[in-house]
Amino acid sequence: MENNKWNFDNSYLSLPEFFYTRQNPVPVRAPETVIFNEGLANELAVPNQPQVFAGNIVPENTEPIAQAYAGHQFGHFTMLGDGRAILLGEQITKEGERFDIQLKGSGKTPYSRDGDGRAALKPMLREYIISEAMFKLGIPTTRSLTVMLTGENVIREKLLPGAILTRTASSHIRVGTFEYASRFGSISDVRKLADYTITRHFPNLENHEDKYLHFLKEVINRQAYLISKWQSVGFIHGVMNTDNMSICGETIDYGPCAFMDMYDPATVFSSIDTYGRYSYGNQPKIAVWNLARFTETLLPFLNDDEDKAVKIATGEIENFHELYQKYYYSEMSVKLGIDDIQVGKPSDTINANIPYCNSNNRKIVDEWLEEIKEKKSDYTNSFPNPIIVPRNHKVEEALETAEKGDLSLVEKLLEALGGSYNEEFGNPAEQSETSCRYRTFCGT
Repeated sequence: MENNKWNFDNSYLSLPEFFYTRQNPVPVRAPETVIFNEGLANELAVPNQPQVFAGNIVPENTEPIAQAYAGHQFGHFTMLGDGRAILLGEQITKEGERFDIQLKGSGKTPYSRDGDGRAALKPMLREYIISEAMFKLGIPTTRSLTVMLTGENVIREKLLPGAILTRTASSHIRVGTFEYASRFGSISDVRKLADYTITRHFPNLENHEDKYLHFLKEVINRQAYLISKWQSVGFIHGVMNTDNMSICGETIDYGPCAFMDMYDPATVFSSIDTYGRYSYGNQPKIAVWNLARFTETLLPFLNDDEDKAVKIATGEIENFHELYQKYYYSEMSVKLGIDDIQVGKPSDTINANIPYCNSNNRKIVDEWLEEIKEKKSDYTNSFPNPIIVPRNHKVEEALETAEKGDLSLVEKLLEALGGSYNEEFGNPAEQSETSCRYRTFCGT
């Protein structure tokens, strides 16, 4: 740890100031470290500096910003932005990789609207636990570096201990970032954002003759892979708004998320998802809907003729289903122990190496899912791989004790999710049917 130091760059500032507001985090009264991810810190060569993670000190050579973006929330377009988050900068690792370092719960910004810009301890710890679990499960995700107590309370339904989460990500560029540029900016702004995103995440496309078309293909491919991974482990994001879909294909913004116990495609956990828009079974369909909104922003760059551009875009969106099916059934075949399936990952260039699962194997998967649905079986234990996921009742138990100052259950849960098997975390609640009534909240 002694050799770790900040090595910040702020390439996002190369975009027009229309995309962000320069702002420091708001200092807090009495910062205290709750949990620190030493393994991740070493990977990123990040020093353990609590005053930085609390927002009380800004490291040298960085220019903190709040990012602007928009989004469709439950199907309705709205202006958004980092209402309680500050991007400190981009840490460059020893291998030359670039990761955003963002403080979540760091105070009001120009995009806060009526919010207080702060966060409570339990939802920040929830994100820490679930995002680390997703990482251990091999699912593309943002990660959590540390959770800090602020020494101040936040007002929700009651007074709660305030906290700040430090999140790392390949970037925080969202579908909603492109929607913001398209709706409130110019075609030039959208092009600059697209060029920046290609340079940062898809550098092999920079000199491609049809780079925007291939950019679209790559984003669709990564989302198909990501959603297939979610579905394979029974993960329900809970709030798949377009501002919560990362362009680089990482799981982002863990709010009312949870893992399904009893298998039922209609399962919903989010307290605000009244009509089941973001249910487990709807996640692939919502991904297509979100990608359609992204594709609309790129139409001017796909063809000068609008009708031809729409036709090209429609064809690419329709490809999602085939890509998703290939990824999903290959994942599920492996879970069932079906041979001759090699699980693939999205490459920088889409090619014929995407895994394929034949119709007979797909039928086996579908019949198995119907069987466990009819029997109201526990999803994870019906295979059972992975052996341990963050069971909702265990996550809640760990968060309740943590709020009282006892981190022992959080630590035991993280150890179990990291591969240290503990039977205590392997089983669902005694009556898994009650999981249908389990509700999670976004924490704002």
